[in-house]
Amino acid sequence: MEKIDYNVYILVVKGRVNYSINDKRIVGEKGDLLYIPSETVRSGKNHASGAHQKYTVAFTLAESGEKTATFPIKHHFHHIKAKNPEYVKHRMERLFVDSRGDRKFQSYICNGILQELLGMFARELESPAITPSKVKYAAIIEQYLLKNYRRPIEIEQLAKLINRSSSYTISVFKEVMGQSPIKYIHQLRISEACNLLLNTAMTVAAISDYLGYYDPSYFSRMFKKLTSMSPKEFAVYGHQLDISRHDFK
Repeated sequence: MEKIDYNVYILVVKGRVNYSINDKRIVGEKGDLLYIPSETVRSGKNHASGAHQKYTVAFTLAESGEKTATFPIKHHFHHIKAKNPEYVKHRMERLFVDSRGDRKFQSYICNGILQELLGMFARELESPAITPSKVKYAAIIEQYLLKNYRRPIEIEQLAKLINRSSSYTISVFKEVMGQSPIKYIHQLRISEACNLLLNTAMTVAAISDYLGYYDPSYFSRMFKKLTSMSPKEFAVYGHQLDISRHDFK
């Protein structure tokens, strides 16, 4: 146990972790976001179920920052389930990369990413709770997309999985995941495209066909839309992006 003199923002990405927050026991699970403010007495350790993985951002605020209404989060412990943990994960990876070394405009960029993360957290704190049934529906759809993202997928197919209308299917997935099923499919495909461009000798046309785009020009447009780079540019410079290479917009 120790009293910390900095703020901590955490995303749990695997397993479970035990925390003691001011003598209160907390269990963080995959997909959980935790905000631990400075002056908190806390400790942490692995859960009995095994090891865990998490992304942790530690930061301090200027004196005026904690005393004005500009800081979006009340200064006490918060624990919520992330609506879009993959996006939070990508932004934390981007923050990690930009915080290393001595890059130009480093402080400006890192502060911007941190402000985005905290703003998203504050917004989710104020959002109405999502019902368990909606979370279940979104999970069913997500698992199907993870297994079948290379195939042509129609919204009607997804609607049949949960026995709901197409409009409701889109709405509930977007509410829980923060994006439409179609955009999620594109992100899965482009994520795999990044891996293939960096780690195989496959051509852009072959990758396009493999991922179910069939039209290389459309694939290239979608790739650039999500990564800000063309597939050929990414193949050349992608290694320099390190773990941030999946930082999709």
